[in-house]
Amino acid sequence: MQSTAHAEDISHLQESATRFVRQEVSAHLADWEAAGTFPRSLYTRAAELGWLGMGYPEHLGGTPAPSVVRNALTHTLARESGSGGLMASLFSHNIGLPPVLRWGSDALQQEVIPSVLRGEKIAALAITEPGGGTDVAGLRTTARLDGDHYVVDGEKTYITSGVRADWLTVAVRTDAANKGRGGISMLVIPGDSAGLSRSPLQKMGWHCSDTGHLRFEGVRVPARFLVGQEGSGFKMIMSNFNGERLAMSVMALGFAECCYAEALDWARTRKTFGSALVDHQVVRHKLMDMKMRIESTRAWVDAVTERLDGGDEGAEWVSQVCLLKNHATQTMQFCADQGVQLLGAMGFMRGTACERIYREVKVMMIGGGAEEIMKELASRQLGL
Repeated sequence: MQSTAHAEDISHLQESATRFVRQEVSAHLADWEAAGTFPRSLYTRAAELGWLGMGYPEHLGGTPAPSVVRNALTHTLARESGSGGLMASLFSHNIGLPPVLRWGSDALQQEVIPSVLRGEKIAALAITEPGGGTDVAGLRTTARLDGDHYVVDGEKTYITSGVRADWLTVAVRTDAANKGRGGISMLVIPGDSAGLSRSPLQKMGWHCSDTGHLRFEGVRVPARFLVGQEGSGFKMIMSNFNGERLAMSVMALGFAECCYAEALDWARTRKTFGSALVDHQVVRHKLMDMKMRIESTRAWVDAVTERLDGGDEGAEWVSQVCLLKNHATQTMQFCADQGVQLLGAMGFMRGTACERIYREVKVMMIGGGAEEIMKELASRQLGL
């Protein structure tokens, strides 16, 4: 994921991200996984490094950067850490803040965004509801206007950073008579609001990422926290998904490379029947099958990213993002599976990257839109 114009920025980011993981993450990751969280101080550290504000405007405390540069950071952190949980929570603001940045009032942006980019506050996105999943148009959480406040009632689930987020960007139904996409709006809800309760969820993977179930019972939210106009929430959500899916594709590529690197190192050092594993043809072929999928994913990520930075976000590009997400997560799945196989019994042990990534594959294939939804959306974007 290189660009001649940004090669120096990318090289610096890659070195910085690699050093950060090796010096400040790797030795603690097992403990964070066991604890189900990581220290809030890590947000401050990421802010100091300029990562939380990357891609955001300067007047809000950010640093403008094209997707090719931002993706380089995401890719390197994923490849070096091998932890989807770390990535998901540390950068949950990148799905929670974009609707505020794109459609929120200047006052709302100033109130919410700068403190998050400084690592002082945590932002999250709350769309999914119990029994709702990808059916965004059918959401049931309501927001009723009462004077200068909205009164919010309902539930959200599977919310990344949901347990400790200070700002929640929440999809709500502001028009009770409109049961479809037209009645949906977006509200920013402070995490300390009265009537908001949260509980952590236990998961197959992403153990160091807090994932929450949220309940809103008569939560009063100042009307100034409405993002954009009432009834425009569905459009915001759909637009937000595109960035999320591209980021997940980049992460999946990094995780696939992490599995390949661990498997290759093991194959070179593990001795069986008097020779290294890599000396066996069947092992080399497995590694090359992994490498083939990684390189095709990398090329596709580069192509889609280049088009985005060139201003192309049309229907055909959206279809490419959907199909790329499927391809990238399938690459991750294949590499995790082959990595565990090559490591043998060691691949079944906690502490190996392949074992952790193997458990985290499914959330990547489901989150941001399941494979089946991605195929259907891509076909519709192509007019099929």
